[in-house]
Amino acid sequence: MTPDVQLVEELVKRLPAFKDIYESHVFNEDGVLPHVFFWDVTQETVASFLGDEDAPDWRATVAFLDEQFGTAEPQAQEVVVTSFLDYLPFPGQPGSDLTRYLGPQLASKLAELRPSLTF
Repeated sequence: MTPDVQLVEELVKRLPAFKDIYESHVFNEDGVLPHVFFWDVTQETVASFLGDEDAPDWRATVAFLDEQFGTAEPQAQEVVVTSFLDYLPFPGQPGSDLTRYLGPQLASKLAELRPSLTF
């Protein structure tokens, strides 16, 4: 199993609220495509932050990703960067304040990605 697929599997294991999304993803994609799955994770995380009580808890998702990011293999880090952090809302967009609540690992990486913005 590749590191990016391991990250997906661990996320679903630790945050079972993603299980239905995961199962639908695997069915539709005929397997795990981490970048595609994490686009859904981002959308659900922002929805939760905006008050959607049916979406997996944004705090738990952000905490998990921050914890994993520091020790993850480069292939798994790439998924978090390109398919989670890159898709977080920019200032002025709904949910953009979510970036203020990222843990230190994710906040540092987001600051590298968006150097002209303040988080």
